Amino acid sequence: MRRFVDNALAVTKESVKTFTYESLNNIARLINGVSALLLAILLGKSNILEGAQGWELRPTFHGPRFPRWMENGVSSFNQFIHELSVDSDSSSVDYASAEDEPDEIYCSTPSSPLSDGSGTCRTSTHINHDPHWTNWVAYIFSWILLPARFLLRIPFLLFRLLSSRESKASLDTGSPRPRTFHPFRKVHSSKDHVVQRTIDRRRGVIEDLHLAIEIFIEAIFDMFHKAAYFVFSPFAAFRIFGKWFSSPSAGDKDIDDNVSNASVPTATLGANDPSPRERNLTLHHTLNTDARTCRDVITELGYPYEAIHVITSDGYVILLERLPRRDARKAVFLQHGILDSSMGWVSNGVVGSPAFAAFDQGYDVFLGNFRGLVSREHVDKNISLRQYWRFSINEHGTEDIPAMIEKIHEVKTAELKLSHPNEETNDEQQYKLCAISHSMGGAAMLMYVIIRRIEEKPHRLSRLVLLSPAGFHDETSFLFTVAHYICLLLAPILALFVPALYIPTRFFRMLFNKLVRDFHNYPAVGGLVQTVLSYGFGGDSSNWVGVLGLPHYNMNDMPGLSFRVIHHLAQIKRTKKFRMYDFGSKAVNMEVYGSPEPIDLGEYYSLIDIPVDLAAGKKDQIITSSMVKKHYRLMKDSGVDVSYNEFEYGHLDFTFAHHEELLAFVMSRLLLVEPDLKRQSSPKKALKLKKTGQARSGVSSD
Repeated sequence: MRRFVDNALAVTKESVKTFTYESLNNIARLINGVSALLLAILLGKSNILEGAQGWELRPTFHGPRFPRWMENGVSSFNQFIHELSVDSDSSSVDYASAEDEPDEIYCSTPSSPLSDGSGTCRTSTHINHDPHWTNWVAYIFSWILLPARFLLRIPFLLFRLLSSRESKASLDTGSPRPRTFHPFRKVHSSKDHVVQRTIDRRRGVIEDLHLAIEIFIEAIFDMFHKAAYFVFSPFAAFRIFGKWFSSPSAGDKDIDDNVSNASVPTATLGANDPSPRERNLTLHHTLNTDARTCRDVITELGYPYEAIHVITSDGYVILLERLPRRDARKAVFLQHGILDSSMGWVSNGVVGSPAFAAFDQGYDVFLGNFRGLVSREHVDKNISLRQYWRFSINEHGTEDIPAMIEKIHEVKTAELKLSHPNEETNDEQQYKLCAISHSMGGAAMLMYVIIRRIEEKPHRLSRLVLLSPAGFHDETSFLFTVAHYICLLLAPILALFVPALYIPTRFFRMLFNKLVRDFHNYPAVGGLVQTVLSYGFGGDSSNWVGVLGLPHYNMNDMPGLSFRVIHHLAQIKRTKKFRMYDFGSKAVNMEVYGSPEPIDLGEYYSLIDIPVDLAAGKKDQIITSSMVKKHYRLMKDSGVDVSYNEFEYGHLDFTFAHHEELLAFVMSRLLLVEPDLKRQSSPKKALKLKKTGQARSGVSSD
């Protein structure tokens, strides 16, 4: 009788699992189908979606992933029976061959950092779903059971509390037989571990629902299983209840019970400390969110990495990352744009990333990061939210970049002195430093160079490569135009209640990360989101969904957008001038700038004493090519050595997309830097000569 009940519970459990899986699967198909229908109705989507190629937004339909309990096309119960039958056969060692694998995994890892191929992995899963009338029944019941999703967590927490109490009692009091049923303990084989480390195994919201329902079903049927066990074995039940309420005694603990409840320590061969230690998983591994950092990407591809924490003069702690070549006499500094990080310069792998390309060409590569992370790194640990986010583009150009470049100069000078101790420097800069900047990073870099020249301080740069630089925003999309005017009208009120734009809590950041993963799993949904975002940004064809999936948008941290930066951009659009931040008070402006009006940086382009290369995108609707041309015309009229180039790119394609043409252009600009740095070594003299020439021309005109 007991065996019959066990078999009935097992069959019922697998039936419920299959029914709930198909129900959620049909809901996901419905959402994807409705998205595909809306996507077919929208106009102009072909130009928008072409920028999203390579991110699973192609027309080919990929069904939703199996949940973990049906990872190989079978349920966990059948997999358990199969593994049990294999384990019982001592002569069988390997029962899974390559021909039996349902997933085809193609992985190529570079043998060295200088290899031509990047480490990429792709999976192609082919699932055949035969149409059956049960799908329609499951579809109907899926809508009936829809409210049950919101009630899943309540019994889950109750059963977890009950299980933790029982496990604690079992640990304290000892039992004659070890526990053999662990509903929440997932056992992964070594093969599964290797596969999950090889490919991207982040879970989306739909996949989390699959897993949560499976856990809930396992918990419920475990309760029924234990209840049946108590009914058919009442004496064993009374004995267990007696141990719950009896006082624990150390002498009653059994060795087998200790072994079954102990964690297995591990040791690494060849480690400095070979002593066994427990292996713990971090929270983002448990929740399957992608929280990789720039360091993880660089080191996984076999490149050297160094992190330098820089403290600005106003107390902000920013991260300067490096691919070090300590004896190199040429260095490059890459600075990201708005709502971005250093991850953008390495996100395309070995072949398509400017950071790796520059390192392979012998450059010492430095990756800058602006202030403005959710973690709020500052020397004052008690700094308030409003105080931390009180910065504009001014602080990026006059605080962040100077601090990072001076740190680069300090590090390079010390390292070159160690590698060339007998060389006479004569206070000259021993290395050449070029800067590559994108979007707002380009505007901050121009501000840095001009302010350093006005202050008669060396900027230590040899060349600027500006990719779609900000600074002029006369032409913007309708959405941005409305946002700018609202910002200007309601600035005093918004500054009090909205100091910055970011996702505030870890839970919502995790939810955002998982939703983006769903956009990739369901191509029609991702295509619809891509199209809507592109419409909002004026038709820019950048891969917006792909950018949202970058790991710097994770549950632990993410870049934010200060309200003052938004206000600063709105001021630039209103005045149609590349100006510094207007504090709204002539007295404050006089104190900061020495004049009642902010400094118009465009009027000081004549102070730029290094070559500048501008790149614009014809499909860029965030910073249009005409706005980049405005930089070019002002620089050309001011006598700056400037070049202008246009590409068939959107705004984000300059950093995120893999374009060999753009990479070749950037590297060719870097190689134009000549070893002669005499002009850079004496900036004060050059500035005085320029002022003297201007004064003489003024006298002659009078």
